[in-house]
This record gives sequence, structure tokens and C-alpha cells, in this order.
Amino acid sequence: RMTQFDLSTHTVQLNSGYAMPTHGFGAYNLLGSTCIQSLHAALDLGVRLIDTANLYRNEREVGQAVRTSSVPREEIFVATKLYPNQYADPEAAIAEALEKLDIGYIDLMLLHHPGRDDVKAYKAMERAVTKGYIRSLGISCFYIQELQDFLPRVDTVPALVQNEIHPYYQDTDVVQYIQGLGLGITVEGWYPLGGRGHQGELLSDPVLTAIAAAHEKSVAQVILRWLLQRHIVVIPGSSNPAHILANTQLYDFSLTDGEMAQIAKLDRREKHDWY
Repeated sequence: RMTQFDLSTHTVQLNSGYAMPTHGFGAYNLLGSTCIQSLHAALDLGVRLIDTANLYRNEREVGQAVRTSSVPREEIFVATKLYPNQYADPEAAIAEALEKLDIGYIDLMLLHHPGRDDVKAYKAMERAVTKGYIRSLGISCFYIQELQDFLPRVDTVPALVQNEIHPYYQDTDVVQYIQGLGLGITVEGWYPLGGRGHQGELLSDPVLTAIAAAHEKSVAQVILRWLLQRHIVVIPGSSNPAHILANTQLYDFSLTDGEMAQIAKLDRREKHDWY
């Protein structure tokens, strides 16, 4: 089961049978009316994938934005996550996510991190899939050792693994491991532009700046395109409509093998968050 990652349709066929957009909107750090307005802007600009989480404290706003958008619910792919402090009572956590979002079903639910009772929580998510509450399952912040421990203990192969991935932390061994399993697991990158406090350095990197100039694109667009060409789904977040639009304009250029190799050399194995 190879992942069907299609840059012409901007979708990836998940191993769960559902199609998911290859680029989306990360709702991390957006609260209240800012969250709703940003999501409406993203949806108006053609974004169809929204990533949220219990931890982000904005599931209600995400749900409201989806319900009040002119885009039909079934055209929007909504992902959320359970946090480890919810794993002990996963049925209640799933019910809470469904109630807060209030969009009928959840397209993708992830475990936010490995943690005590993560298998128990995932098995509850598997049962929610059979009831139609959730369509696809995933995990986040799982690396090779965690995947080797976890995968044999669950019945449903995750549709997606979401990890920190950007040019200074390329996660190459993990990405190759996941894509090489032959299980059709899609990889998604969070913090694609480096994350809080690190964007400035990354977006002014001389190698990336030169590649961007050659394509008449921004450094952010080059980074996102680099991820797409590695068959990694991207979910940048922004409350700026110009940035939201730019983050969708990724399909009218492509990086050469030489440029991909140049970016590969930028890896510092420099994680920008703790997990």
C-alpha cells in the first residue's frame, strides 16, 4: 500500500480510503475571533485541511468557522488531537472533541504524543471509527523507537504520522522509515517554517534565499514546496490573509534535484520544541 501523493490534484490518498489535502492550515496559537476570521480567510482562499487539537483550546472556534463557512462541511478535512492527559478516559475525550467541534464527524484524530495509556486511547479511537464518529486515525511526535513499540499493539495502521519537520530539523531517518514500511502511512510536518522564535533565521537562510530568488518565490514557499516534494503534508498557520494565500501557492513551480540536495545539506538536527 503505497501512499498516493498527487501534486496535480493537491491530495494524498490515505490508507484509510479517504483523500486528504496535501496542504492545509495549522490553527495552533489562534484563539477567539482571530481564529474564526483566519479560518474563514483560509477556506475562502481554497484551503480545505484544518489542523487543531485539544491542547490549542480552539476546537469550538474551528467548529464554528467550519459551520459558518460557505464551503460545504464534506469538502473540509478537519484534524484534531487528544493530549496525553486525556488518554486515561479516552471515550470522554473523544466525546468532548465531537461536542466542541460540532461538525458531525472528525476526519482525522491523532494522539498528540506518546504517553501512558496511548494504546488504550488509540483503541478507543478505533472503536469510534467503527461507529462513524472518526474517519481516519493518526499519531504525532512518534519517532522510530516509539513507532516500533506502538504499531504492533494496535489493530488499525495509522493513516498519518505528524512530526516536527523543517530544513534545520529534517527528520530524514524517521520519514524514510515511515515511508519505507509499505503501510501507506502519510507523513505530515508541523513547524514547517521553524516555529516560534526560529522563523527569522530560517526565512533569511542564504541558501534558501537564493533558491527562492531563482523561482521568484518566497523562502516560506520554497520550504513548503521542499516538504511537498518529499511527500510530506504541510500545515503552516497564519492570521495574515496574504501569508495564508502565499502558503497555498505551491504548485506552479518545482525544485530541481540539485536544489533539493542543497536544502538537504541544511539539516542541523535542531529541534525547536521539546517533544
